[in-house]
Amino acid sequence: MRVLVTGGAGYIGSHTMVELLGQGHEALVVDSFSNSSPKALDRVRELSNGYFEAVEADIRDTARLTEAAERFRPEAVIHFAGLKSVGESVRRTVDYYDVNVAGTVSLLRAMDASGCGRIIFSSSATVYGEPQYLPFDESHPLGPINVYGQTKAMAERLLTDWAAAEKGRGALLLRYFNPVGAHASGRMGEDPLGVPENLMPFLAQVAAGRRDALRIWGDDYPTPDGTGIRDYIHVTDLARAHVAALARFETLEGAEPYNIGTGQGISVKEMLGAFNRAVGRDLPFEIHPRRPGDIAEMRADCSKANRELNWQAEHDMDDMVQSLWAWQSANPHGYGEPG
Repeated sequence: MRVLVTGGAGYIGSHTMVELLGQGHEALVVDSFSNSSPKALDRVRELSNGYFEAVEADIRDTARLTEAAERFRPEAVIHFAGLKSVGESVRRTVDYYDVNVAGTVSLLRAMDASGCGRIIFSSSATVYGEPQYLPFDESHPLGPINVYGQTKAMAERLLTDWAAAEKGRGALLLRYFNPVGAHASGRMGEDPLGVPENLMPFLAQVAAGRRDALRIWGDDYPTPDGTGIRDYIHVTDLARAHVAALARFETLEGAEPYNIGTGQGISVKEMLGAFNRAVGRDLPFEIHPRRPGDIAEMRADCSKANRELNWQAEHDMDDMVQSLWAWQSANPHGYGEPG
Protein backbone atom coordinates (compact mmCIF):
# COMPACT_ATOMS: atom_id res chain seq x y z
CA MET A 1 0.00 0.00 0.00
CA ARG A 2 1.15 3.56 -0.69
CA VAL A 3 1.20 5.36 2.67
CA LEU A 4 1.85 9.05 3.35
CA VAL A 5 3.30 9.47 6.86
CA THR A 6 3.13 12.88 8.52
CA GLY A 7 5.69 13.31 11.29
CA GLY A 8 7.57 10.27 10.00
CA ALA A 9 10.89 11.44 11.44
CA GLY A 10 9.52 11.58 14.99
CA TYR A 11 9.86 8.97 17.71
CA ILE A 12 6.81 6.85 16.85
CA GLY A 13 6.81 7.81 13.17
CA SER A 14 10.37 6.61 12.54
CA HIS A 15 9.74 3.25 14.21
CA THR A 16 6.54 2.87 12.20
CA MET A 17 8.45 3.62 9.00
CA VAL A 18 10.80 0.70 9.68
CA GLU A 19 7.82 -1.62 10.14
CA LEU A 20 6.00 -0.27 7.05
CA LEU A 21 8.99 -0.72 4.78
CA GLY A 22 9.72 -4.12 6.28
CA GLN A 23 6.23 -5.24 5.26
CA GLY A 24 6.72 -4.05 1.68
CA HIS A 25 4.64 -0.85 1.80
CA GLU A 26 5.66 2.28 -0.11
CA ALA A 27 5.93 5.45 1.94
CA LEU A 28 6.34 9.19 1.67
CA VAL A 29 7.33 11.16 4.77
CA VAL A 30 6.13 14.72 5.38
CA ASP A 31 7.83 16.37 8.35
CA SER A 32 8.76 19.91 9.36
CA PHE A 33 11.68 18.63 11.51
CA SER A 34 10.68 21.19 14.14
CA ASN A 35 10.80 18.51 16.84
CA SER A 36 12.69 15.73 15.05
CA SER A 37 15.90 15.07 13.16
CA PRO A 38 16.43 14.13 9.50
CA LYS A 39 19.06 11.75 10.86
CA ALA A 40 16.24 9.55 12.16
CA LEU A 41 15.21 8.97 8.54
CA ASP A 42 18.80 8.00 7.68
CA ARG A 43 18.56 5.39 10.43
CA VAL A 44 15.23 4.18 9.00
CA ARG A 45 16.90 3.64 5.62
CA GLU A 46 19.81 1.88 7.30
CA LEU A 47 17.61 -0.50 9.31
CA SER A 48 15.03 -1.23 6.63
CA ASN A 49 17.24 -1.13 3.54
CA GLY A 50 14.23 0.58 2.01
CA TYR A 51 13.79 3.58 -0.26
CA PHE A 52 11.42 6.48 0.38
CA GLU A 53 11.29 10.21 -0.16
CA ALA A 54 10.82 12.90 2.48
CA VAL A 55 9.18 16.30 2.00
CA GLU A 56 9.97 19.07 4.48
CA ALA A 57 6.69 20.84 5.20
CA ASP A 58 4.60 22.14 8.07
CA ILE A 59 1.34 20.26 8.59
CA ARG A 60 -0.51 23.60 8.34
CA ASP A 61 0.91 24.32 4.86
CA THR A 62 -2.06 23.03 2.87
CA ALA A 63 -0.60 23.94 -0.51
CA ARG A 64 2.64 22.06 0.15
CA LEU A 65 0.78 19.06 1.56
CA THR A 66 -1.57 19.00 -1.41
CA GLU A 67 1.34 19.13 -3.84
CA ALA A 68 3.01 16.19 -2.10
CA ALA A 69 -0.20 14.16 -1.88
CA GLU A 70 -1.20 14.75 -5.49
CA ARG A 71 2.24 13.64 -6.64
CA PHE A 72 2.43 10.55 -4.41
CA ARG A 73 -1.27 9.54 -4.61
CA PRO A 74 -1.41 7.74 -1.23
CA GLU A 75 -3.88 4.94 -0.58
CA ALA A 76 -3.75 5.76 3.15
CA VAL A 77 -2.30 8.36 5.50
CA ILE A 78 -0.78 7.82 8.94
CA HIS A 79 -0.95 11.12 10.79
CA PHE A 80 1.64 11.56 13.55
CA ALA A 81 2.52 15.24 13.09
CA GLY A 82 1.58 17.33 16.10
CA LEU A 83 2.58 18.84 19.41
CA LYS A 84 2.46 16.34 22.25
CA SER A 85 3.44 17.68 25.69
CA VAL A 86 0.73 17.88 28.35
CA GLY A 87 2.60 20.49 30.38
CA GLU A 88 3.60 22.61 27.43
CA SER A 89 0.04 22.57 26.08
CA VAL A 90 -1.10 24.61 29.08
CA ARG A 91 1.48 27.30 28.28
CA ARG A 92 1.09 27.22 24.47
CA THR A 93 -2.65 26.76 24.14
CA VAL A 94 -3.12 28.54 20.80
CA ASP A 95 -0.15 26.72 19.24
CA TYR A 96 -1.56 23.34 20.27
CA TYR A 97 -4.97 24.03 18.73
CA ASP A 98 -3.33 25.47 15.64
CA VAL A 99 -1.02 22.52 14.99
CA ASN A 100 -3.10 19.62 16.28
CA VAL A 101 -6.54 20.70 15.07
CA ALA A 102 -6.00 23.20 12.26
CA GLY A 103 -3.12 21.03 11.04
CA THR A 104 -5.49 18.08 10.76
CA VAL A 105 -7.94 20.23 8.79
CA SER A 106 -5.08 21.13 6.44
CA LEU A 107 -4.17 17.46 5.99
CA LEU A 108 -7.76 16.47 5.23
CA ARG A 109 -7.95 19.16 2.53
CA ALA A 110 -4.82 17.71 0.93
CA MET A 111 -6.23 14.18 1.19
CA ASP A 112 -9.49 15.25 -0.43
CA ALA A 113 -7.59 16.92 -3.26
CA SER A 114 -5.59 13.76 -3.94
CA GLY A 115 -8.54 11.38 -3.61
CA CYS A 116 -7.33 9.62 -0.45
CA GLY A 117 -10.08 8.61 1.98
CA ARG A 118 -8.23 6.54 4.57
CA ILE A 119 -6.39 7.85 7.64
CA ILE A 120 -4.86 6.39 10.79
CA PHE A 121 -4.70 9.07 13.47
CA SER A 122 -2.18 9.28 16.28
CA SER A 123 -4.52 9.96 19.19
CA SER A 124 -4.01 9.59 22.93
CA ALA A 125 -5.51 8.05 26.04
CA THR A 126 -5.60 11.59 27.46
CA VAL A 127 -8.94 11.98 25.66
CA TYR A 128 -10.53 9.93 28.48
CA GLY A 129 -9.53 12.21 31.37
CA GLU A 130 -10.32 11.09 34.90
CA PRO A 131 -11.36 7.43 34.87
CA GLN A 132 -14.96 6.62 35.69
CA TYR A 133 -13.82 2.99 35.65
CA LEU A 134 -10.66 1.03 34.81
CA PRO A 135 -9.39 -0.26 32.57
CA PHE A 136 -10.44 2.27 29.95
CA ASP A 137 -12.34 0.76 27.05
CA GLU A 138 -13.33 2.62 23.89
CA SER A 139 -16.85 3.21 25.24
CA HIS A 140 -15.54 5.18 28.23
CA PRO A 141 -16.84 8.78 28.11
CA LEU A 142 -14.35 11.34 26.84
CA GLY A 143 -13.42 14.08 29.29
CA PRO A 144 -9.89 15.40 28.68
CA ILE A 145 -8.55 17.53 31.52
CA ASN A 146 -5.69 19.28 29.73
CA VAL A 147 -5.24 21.24 26.51
CA TYR A 148 -3.30 18.47 24.77
CA GLY A 149 -6.09 15.98 25.42
CA GLN A 150 -8.69 18.51 24.28
CA THR A 151 -6.91 18.97 20.95
CA LYS A 152 -6.76 15.20 20.41
CA ALA A 153 -10.44 14.80 21.24
CA MET A 154 -11.34 17.66 18.89
CA ALA A 155 -9.28 16.14 16.07
CA GLU A 156 -11.02 12.80 16.67
CA ARG A 157 -14.40 14.53 16.35
CA LEU A 158 -13.28 16.22 13.14
CA LEU A 159 -12.08 12.93 11.64
CA THR A 160 -15.26 11.14 12.68
CA ASP A 161 -17.42 13.78 10.97
CA TRP A 162 -15.19 13.80 7.88
CA ALA A 163 -15.36 10.01 7.57
CA ALA A 164 -19.15 10.04 7.88
CA ALA A 165 -19.61 12.76 5.25
CA GLU A 166 -18.79 10.60 2.24
CA LYS A 167 -19.09 6.92 1.41
CA GLY A 168 -15.80 5.02 1.27
CA ARG A 169 -13.94 7.12 3.84
CA GLY A 170 -12.37 5.53 6.91
CA ALA A 171 -10.60 6.89 9.99
CA LEU A 172 -8.85 4.73 12.59
CA LEU A 173 -8.32 6.61 15.87
CA LEU A 174 -5.47 4.91 17.72
CA ARG A 175 -5.50 6.02 21.35
CA TYR A 176 -1.96 5.46 22.61
CA PHE A 177 -1.21 4.93 26.23
CA ASN A 178 2.47 5.54 27.15
CA PRO A 179 4.98 4.72 24.39
CA VAL A 180 8.47 3.90 25.65
CA GLY A 181 11.56 1.94 24.64
CA ALA A 182 13.61 1.99 21.45
CA HIS A 183 14.45 -0.07 18.40
CA ALA A 184 16.18 -3.36 19.21
CA SER A 185 19.25 -2.27 17.24
CA GLY A 186 19.91 0.67 19.57
CA ARG A 187 20.08 2.88 16.47
CA MET A 188 16.71 4.63 16.91
CA GLY A 189 14.92 5.98 19.93
CA GLU A 190 13.27 8.98 21.53
CA ASP A 191 15.25 12.22 21.30
CA PRO A 192 13.16 15.02 22.85
CA LEU A 193 14.23 18.63 22.52
CA GLY A 194 14.92 20.46 25.75
CA VAL A 195 14.04 18.99 29.14
CA PRO A 196 11.87 15.87 28.74
CA GLU A 197 8.50 16.00 30.48
CA ASN A 198 7.87 12.25 30.22
CA LEU A 199 9.27 9.75 32.69
CA MET A 200 11.34 7.43 30.51
CA PRO A 201 13.38 9.86 28.40
CA PHE A 202 14.11 11.92 31.51
CA LEU A 203 15.18 8.77 33.38
CA ALA A 204 17.41 7.74 30.48
CA GLN A 205 19.08 11.14 30.50
CA VAL A 206 19.72 10.84 34.24
CA ALA A 207 21.39 7.47 33.61
CA ALA A 208 23.47 9.01 30.80
CA GLY A 209 24.62 11.88 33.06
CA ARG A 210 22.68 14.60 31.25
CA ARG A 211 20.34 15.24 34.22
CA ASP A 212 21.13 15.28 37.92
CA ALA A 213 18.14 13.34 39.23
CA LEU A 214 14.76 11.99 38.20
CA ARG A 215 11.83 14.20 39.18
CA ILE A 216 8.89 12.19 40.47
CA TRP A 217 5.78 14.35 40.24
CA GLY A 218 3.81 13.31 43.31
CA ASP A 219 4.11 10.34 45.67
CA ASP A 220 0.76 10.85 47.40
CA TYR A 221 -1.59 9.33 44.81
CA PRO A 222 -4.06 6.62 45.91
CA THR A 223 -1.85 3.88 44.44
CA PRO A 224 0.14 1.11 46.20
CA ASP A 225 3.40 3.08 46.31
CA GLY A 226 1.92 6.58 46.00
CA THR A 227 3.25 7.23 42.49
CA GLY A 228 1.25 7.42 39.29
CA ILE A 229 0.46 4.22 37.40
CA ARG A 230 0.54 4.13 33.62
CA ASP A 231 0.07 1.58 30.87
CA TYR A 232 3.44 1.62 29.10
CA ILE A 233 3.76 0.16 25.61
CA HIS A 234 6.95 -0.60 23.71
CA VAL A 235 7.32 1.70 20.70
CA THR A 236 7.89 -1.26 18.37
CA ASP A 237 4.59 -2.82 19.46
CA LEU A 238 2.92 0.52 18.84
CA ALA A 239 4.51 0.83 15.40
CA ARG A 240 3.30 -2.65 14.48
CA ALA A 241 -0.23 -1.70 15.50
CA HIS A 242 -0.26 0.95 12.76
CA VAL A 243 0.84 -1.54 10.11
CA ALA A 244 -1.73 -4.08 11.31
CA ALA A 245 -4.41 -1.38 11.24
CA LEU A 246 -3.97 -0.83 7.48
CA ALA A 247 -5.78 -4.12 6.81
CA ARG A 248 -8.83 -2.83 8.73
CA PHE A 249 -9.58 -0.43 5.88
CA GLU A 250 -10.76 -3.36 3.76
CA THR A 251 -14.03 -3.46 5.73
CA LEU A 252 -14.12 -0.09 7.51
CA GLU A 253 -16.76 2.56 6.88
CA GLY A 254 -16.63 5.63 9.07
CA ALA A 255 -14.43 6.08 12.13
CA GLU A 256 -13.38 3.59 14.81
CA PRO A 257 -11.33 4.19 17.98
CA TYR A 258 -8.84 1.62 19.31
CA ASN A 259 -6.86 1.56 22.55
CA ILE A 260 -3.21 0.69 21.99
CA GLY A 261 -1.49 -0.42 25.19
CA THR A 262 -0.69 -3.55 27.16
CA GLY A 263 -3.46 -3.55 29.77
CA GLN A 264 -0.81 -3.67 32.54
CA GLY A 265 -0.23 -0.81 34.98
CA ILE A 266 3.30 0.08 36.10
CA SER A 267 4.05 2.75 38.70
CA VAL A 268 6.78 5.37 38.43
CA LYS A 269 8.75 3.72 41.23
CA GLU A 270 8.38 0.28 39.63
CA MET A 271 9.75 1.64 36.36
CA LEU A 272 12.59 3.36 38.22
CA GLY A 273 13.47 0.03 39.85
CA ALA A 274 13.50 -1.73 36.48
CA PHE A 275 15.76 0.96 35.04
CA ASN A 276 18.11 0.69 38.01
CA ARG A 277 18.46 -3.02 37.26
CA ALA A 278 19.11 -2.35 33.59
CA VAL A 279 21.93 0.14 34.25
CA GLY A 280 23.31 -1.72 37.27
CA ARG A 281 23.07 1.10 39.80
CA ASP A 282 20.52 3.15 41.74
CA LEU A 283 19.70 6.40 40.01
CA PRO A 284 19.03 9.55 42.07
CA PHE A 285 15.49 10.89 42.28
CA GLU A 286 13.59 13.77 43.86
CA ILE A 287 9.96 14.00 44.91
CA HIS A 288 8.09 17.06 43.60
CA PRO A 289 4.44 18.13 43.93
CA ARG A 290 1.89 16.72 41.51
CA ARG A 291 1.66 18.35 38.09
CA PRO A 292 -1.63 19.92 36.99
CA GLY A 293 -3.48 17.65 34.58
CA ASP A 294 -1.95 14.37 35.81
CA ILE A 295 -4.19 11.56 37.05
CA ALA A 296 -3.44 8.70 39.43
CA GLU A 297 -3.85 5.73 37.13
CA MET A 298 -4.39 4.81 33.50
CA ARG A 299 -4.77 1.30 32.09
CA ALA A 300 -6.16 0.15 28.77
CA ASP A 301 -8.59 -2.52 27.75
CA CYS A 302 -7.03 -3.46 24.41
CA SER A 303 -9.32 -6.37 23.58
CA LYS A 304 -10.95 -4.50 20.68
CA ALA A 305 -7.58 -3.92 18.98
CA ASN A 306 -6.53 -7.51 19.71
CA ARG A 307 -9.71 -8.79 18.10
CA GLU A 308 -10.33 -6.40 15.19
CA LEU A 309 -6.78 -5.42 14.22
CA ASN A 310 -5.30 -8.87 14.86
CA TRP A 311 -2.63 -7.21 16.99
CA GLN A 312 -1.33 -7.44 20.53
CA ALA A 313 1.63 -6.10 22.47
CA GLU A 314 4.52 -8.54 22.86
CA HIS A 315 7.22 -6.64 24.80
CA ASP A 316 7.36 -6.47 28.60
CA MET A 317 8.76 -3.92 31.04
CA ASP A 318 12.29 -5.32 30.90
CA ASP A 319 12.28 -5.10 27.10
CA MET A 320 11.20 -1.49 27.39
CA VAL A 321 13.93 -0.38 29.77
CA GLN A 322 16.71 -2.48 28.24
CA SER A 323 16.04 -1.21 24.72
CA LEU A 324 15.82 2.37 25.95
CA TRP A 325 19.11 2.07 27.80
CA ALA A 326 20.79 0.46 24.76
CA TRP A 327 19.69 3.47 22.67
CA GLN A 328 20.59 6.13 25.24
CA SER A 329 23.96 4.64 26.20
CA ALA A 330 24.99 4.34 22.53
CA ASN A 331 23.57 7.78 21.68
CA PRO A 332 23.89 9.86 24.87
CA HIS A 333 22.97 13.03 22.99
CA GLY A 334 20.40 11.42 20.71
CA TYR A 335 20.65 12.20 17.03
CA GLY A 336 22.96 15.11 17.83
CA GLU A 337 25.86 12.68 18.04
CA PRO A 338 27.90 11.77 14.97
CA GLY A 339 27.32 8.35 13.46
